[in-house]
Amino acid sequence: MTDERGWMHSDNPHIVLTAKGMRAMAHPVRMQLVGLLRKDGPSTATRLAEKLGLNSGATSYHLRQLAAAGFVEEDPERGNARDRWWRSAHKFTVWTGDEMADEEPDTAVGFLRSVLTAHALTAQRSIDAFETMPREWRKAVGLSDVLLQLTAEEAEQLAADLSAVVRRYRALDAAGPAPEGTERVAVVVHVLPDASAGTDAETDADAETDAETDTGTDTGTDTGEVESR
Repeated sequence: MTDERGWMHSDNPHIVLTAKGMRAMAHPVRMQLVGLLRKDGPSTATRLAEKLGLNSGATSYHLRQLAAAGFVEEDPERGNARDRWWRSAHKFTVWTGDEMADEEPDTAVGFLRSVLTAHALTAQRSIDAFETMPREWRKAVGLSDVLLQLTAEEAEQLAADLSAVVRRYRALDAAGPAPEGTERVAVVVHVLPDASAGTDAETDADAETDAETDTGTDTGTDTGEVESR
């Protein structure tokens, strides 16, 4: 990691993405395309379009925009005259500074909204499949929300601690075989200031009650996508 500002990919700290890169990923479809390539490995526009319910022409356009921003690249080992194969250029996207958000807040918000949309789709697909999951995997599903009273520094440390815990476990390797008995598990971590706090006199009392309540659900970018540092 470096202290340079902007969005960069964690496995190549010398590639710093500009506001143009964030704008490229602010489109929800592009966020999903990058996610599919990172999770499932190289693919063609046609195959990706089938997964997303799009036409291949639109998918090809989005892939070209992502390539121009450095998120995806052609796979020279698979392409041929008929089919162009694409792969993700990196495994993760990491936020490393605040100046970009200060200078172009609308761009940053658009990017983050696309991340949130991707997280919501991941959760929805899992819940849609809940009834047919093996019993042991249904027991492993968790969705939690807990309100804490923190300083900004404590919230930042909490995010770092959660990231460290997640990294103790086996990361997805799209190119390699899955170990026996394992399944893909999406871990989505959100550390978000409560924007509703302080709106009225009842808020403090509600927060005091909610802070001691755990619904038993654990909502935890990384989506293989974005991590805040």
